[in-house]
Amino acid sequence: MATAHVNGIELYYEVHGPEDGDVIILSNGVMMSTASWAVQRDVISKYYRLVLYDCRGMWKSEHPEGPYSMAMHAEDLLGLMDHLEIEKAHIAGISYGSEVSMTFAANYPERTKTLIVIDGVPYVDPFLKAQTLPWLRAAERNDHQLLLDTSVHFNFSADVLEKNYALFSDAKRIKSLDLNSFAELMKAFYNFDIRDQLKTIKVPSLVVVGELDLIKTPKHAKYIYGELPNAEFLVIPGSGHASCVDRPHELNTAILGFVGKHAS
Repeated sequence: MATAHVNGIELYYEVHGPEDGDVIILSNGVMMSTASWAVQRDVISKYYRLVLYDCRGMWKSEHPEGPYSMAMHAEDLLGLMDHLEIEKAHIAGISYGSEVSMTFAANYPERTKTLIVIDGVPYVDPFLKAQTLPWLRAAERNDHQLLLDTSVHFNFSADVLEKNYALFSDAKRIKSLDLNSFAELMKAFYNFDIRDQLKTIKVPSLVVVGELDLIKTPKHAKYIYGELPNAEFLVIPGSGHASCVDRPHELNTAILGFVGKHAS
């Protein structure tokens, strides 16, 4: 298991693909681990060097006491890039990871080659907070099953849930999720607001959203797209929120097509 000592903590990471060429870094959603990117790992690493990692508080990385913030996550990512001697990278993330990625691109433009925002929001509006607050309450009660019961229907499209409901709703698959750290991640998310910085992100950007995303909706994505000075916009038909699992091949095509236009 590879870890990097970054900002006083240990970050878990994986590196896949050829040693030379462009680097793509993928940041996880709040309930994701590096394993959630399995289809992306197997395909994208054929063409590019791919870095997967867990943010502080996630899965195999260290779980320090909070509070956390998106700026802190971005600084951790910078430290990881320094550790791996990566000068610039295509910075991409889904959901929580997309907010980390936008923050990184705003704070460290000199280290950002392109930005890929997948199923993200520019800030947490009252409706989104109301949708997700039961997740925080479940974490505070240390109830993994309640966390899944209040989130699974938001994360996947109806057809994917119909085929996989028994798996996705079984708390055994997230039994190792540290709910104390999860609560800190949720609090960091609620404090996120990058609206004033979006226009400063001038690198080529791609904003991707699932057509059926009920949490971080096409409306949120269109706002981000409208504020970024150099952006493209893509809706994945039939996809719910977790596009990397819901429609993985379509997402791979989007990432590879976009990075291919801007690779060295």
